[in-house]
Order: sequence, then C-alpha cells, then structure tokens
Amino acid sequence: MILLLRTLVAVVAGIAMWAAFPPRNLWFLAVVGLGLLAAVLGTGRPRARTGLWLGFVFGAAFFVPLLPWIGVYVGPLPWLALAAALAVYTALFGLIAVVSMRLPVPPVWFTLSWLLVEALRSAFPFGGFPWGRTAFSQVDGPLLPLASVAGAPGLSAAVALSGASIVWLCQVMIRAVRDGEHHGRRTVRTAAIAVVLALVGPVAAIALTPDTVDRNVASASVRVAAVQGNVPRLGLDFNAQRRAVLDNHVRQTEMLAAAVRAGTADQPDFVAWPENASDISPLTNPDAAAEITAASVSVGAPILVGTLVMNPDGHYTNTVLVWDQQRGPVDRYDKHIIQPFGEYLPWRGFFRLFSSYADLAGDFRPGSGSSSLTVPGRSGSVQVGVSTCWEVAFDRSARKAVDDGAQILYIPTNNATFGRTEMTYQQLAMSQVRAVEHGRAAVVAATSGVSAIIDPDGMIIAESGIFTPAVLSSRLPLHNDRTLATRLGDWPLTVAIVIAVIGFLFAVRRHTRFSLRWFTAGARRARGRAPEATQTESTATQNWTAQG
Repeated sequence: MILLLRTLVAVVAGIAMWAAFPPRNLWFLAVVGLGLLAAVLGTGRPRARTGLWLGFVFGAAFFVPLLPWIGVYVGPLPWLALAAALAVYTALFGLIAVVSMRLPVPPVWFTLSWLLVEALRSAFPFGGFPWGRTAFSQVDGPLLPLASVAGAPGLSAAVALSGASIVWLCQVMIRAVRDGEHHGRRTVRTAAIAVVLALVGPVAAIALTPDTVDRNVASASVRVAAVQGNVPRLGLDFNAQRRAVLDNHVRQTEMLAAAVRAGTADQPDFVAWPENASDISPLTNPDAAAEITAASVSVGAPILVGTLVMNPDGHYTNTVLVWDQQRGPVDRYDKHIIQPFGEYLPWRGFFRLFSSYADLAGDFRPGSGSSSLTVPGRSGSVQVGVSTCWEVAFDRSARKAVDDGAQILYIPTNNATFGRTEMTYQQLAMSQVRAVEHGRAAVVAATSGVSAIIDPDGMIIAESGIFTPAVLSSRLPLHNDRTLATRLGDWPLTVAIVIAVIGFLFAVRRHTRFSLRWFTAGARRARGRAPEATQTESTATQNWTAQG
C-alpha cells in the first residue's frame, strides 16, 4: 500500500514537471514536482530498488507527454522508445538519490544527484539528449537570472534544491510535532538549514536581476531583421519543394526592402534567415546565388543564409553562409553538433529493423572551426555566434560562440518536420536561457515558427506566429564582456558531479558495511554460537546503527 502511494505521488510529480515547460510555462510546478520526488525518495528510507522504480515512474510521467512531437510523422514507436530510455536515466537518479539522501542534509544530495544524472543524459549516448533539462522550464520564473552566474546547470540546481529543501523543512516540522520536540536544538538547527537552502536560490536571483536587466543597454547596438518565410507544406518531405522555400524567404526579404524604401521600416544591419532557408546550395547553384544576391542588394544588408553544402568528401554539412550583396559568401559556419536520427543515423543497420523511416535520416558530417561569424556592416563588422537548431540545447555550443568573440547569438532553426507541436516553444525557451547565461541578445530565425528576438535578460521583445510568414526587426545591444557563467564554463558542474559520485560511494560503503555486519552476525547465530557472543554482536550492531 505504501509503495502504491509512493508510485502515485511519483506520477503526480512527473506530470507537474511536464506542466512547468512551454507552452504552459507554469515554472513553479518544477519546484513542486522535484519537491514531491524528494519526498517519496527521502521519506522512510526506501530501498534502492524502490528508488529505481519511483525514478522510472517519474520519468515516464514526465517525458511521455513532453515529447509527442518526436512521433508526429514517424509513428509512436520512436517517441515512446525515447521516453522510456530517458526514464531509465531518472530511474538511475532514483537509485542514487535514495542512497545518497541517507547522508546529512539530504536536499544537497538530492540536488547533486539530479545534476549528475542530467549531465549524464545530456552527454550519452550519441552525444546525449538535453531536452527537458530543468533549467529550460524557468524562462518565466524569478530564478532565471541565476543562469548568468551558474549557467543552465546552476539554474537546474536551484530548482531542485528549493523543492527538496521545502519538503525537508516540512518533514522536520511534522517530526517535531509528532515527537514533541518543539524546542529541541537539533530541530531548530535543522529547520534553519532547510530555510536557508530553500531561499538561497531565490535570494541570489533577486540580487542578480538588476544586472541582467542592465545588459539590455550597451554602448554599441545593431538592428537585426529575422525573416520567417514559411514552408509550402508540413511533414518530413517539406523540403521536396526547396525552391518554394527559398522563394518564400526572398519574397519576405523583398517586402522588408520595400518597407525600408517607403520609410515604414528601419534599415537592418543584417538579415537572419533560418536553417534550411535555401536547401539549394548557392555555392553550386547559380540561380539560387543570383536570387539571394538580388535580395541582399534590395534590402541593402548582408543575409545569413541557412543552407546545405555538399563537400568534396561527398557528405553534406548543415551550413550558414554570410552573403554580402557585393561579394557573395564572405564567411561560413558548419554545424558542429549534428543531430542523431535526423542528420545522421548511428547503427543504421540495427535501427532500420524497427522503422522504415530510418533511411530518411541524413548522412551529414559535423563542422569545425569558429562558432562566430563575421558579418560586415555599415559601421563596422559584427561578431554573430551561431547555434543551429539542435545545438542550442547543449551548454558548449553558445559558450564556444561567445568564447570565439560573439557579440550576439543567432539560432537558425527548422521545425517544419515536427508540425504544429510544442517542440518549437520548448526550443525557444532554450534560446532564452542561453541569452541570460551569456549576457547576449539572441535572434531565433525559424522556417515556420516560432521566430523571436530576445533581450540579454531573456525577455522576448518580438515573436512570430507558427506557420505564417513574418519579419521581425529590432535594435539589439552588442556585448563583449563575458558573464561569470561563461568564464567558469563546465567547472561548477564538474565539481558537483565529483562530489555527487563521492557522496554516493560513501553512502554505499556505509550501508554495505552495516549489511555485512548484520549478515555475519546472523550466520554466527545460525551456527549456534554462545548467547554471550550473540549478545555482544547484537550490542555492536546497535552501536553501528546509532553511529549511522
């Protein structure tokens, strides 16, 4: 009966976690969800296998409703298989947390365990799957400014720590009332620690809020126009009419140029097109090159063009070209982190057995070099950092762009293959977190939506609809300084992982030592040892239990 109750609470916790993510954006439910999870894992010292089960149930209740866009055009099997695989990670978390939370100050170990498993699933296998990281649920919440100091992992940690600490405080108070320990020093001390841990994240975020807002103003700025041309039809074959997609983006750019000449729109310094805006490569197709050049001349600004380029080795790269109206392509970025099961298929022969869509996956190769493009402008060049679509989910992508000198972030994306689903809003939230994390304004250019322009404090100042043509334009600040999160990089997360692993191993060792003593004592009793020896062993066991 107790296990059933724990299971039901784990289901509720997973659903609450899902509701915290876009487009619902009920950010506080992430605190509630992780708090409930901490309650079922930390109350009554459940067994490790119970933690494993509860973690899996939580993960299934969270990931199944979060990821239905995976199966929109390929059926439910890939969607449910991915959700189940991700639930295995949360099952692993449940096991680690149940053991580690037996150490003093359980909310700290709950948080460190959560960071450990989030980092693991964001890196393995096939490069990892960071979708659904806790940080990405907080774009409308007061904790968002923490990303500028502690990055996305620190933002996740603040949510987990707040939820677990509130639950721990409630447990301490209930225990005090039940046991009549209203004025016990230990109870007061424990309650004080719980209050401090619960408030450390919100207080730090409040202190950082003025600094993140100040980044909206800078000594230099640039006017950017993001063009969303839309696609002729939805589905996996959206790019079958590649020329129509290119023509749509040229048409919207020409309309912007006409508005500039009429004085109803401001002259942009550069125009941002989305990923796959021209799947006809202008490097090898003169017609596409001429059309893009004409659009650039008409609008009087360079265009960032998302395209596909066939390389000498016979493989494609997902590429962004800086197309100047006078000189043509003047800089290039090839996507560094390519998407498994989309841009390439690992273990192709194996996965072909499960889905006929496996052969639709590409055979792309990752790029290398700088993640920052040099875009010529009327008053000097601008450094634009690129995280193409899938890349924005990974901490290292935007950070490398800023380290390479990016003054502004640009996220070209193509969500047409996922239909009218929540995927585009979830990805937009990632871009908002990256803006705050690195103190950079961000431009999201999507083929079919949602496109957006984001201030360095993470607030959306312009946003398009979905599956409709649109042009967004705004003047954005340029920054060269780096936030503390950018400078620290992965070090805080690495330290947290090391501490989590050490704590888990220590807890396992302590528990295992107790178990071995108990087993040895039982075996000796079974062999009929003297009552005096049995009594001695019983006393030793009681002493060890008290120490533990």
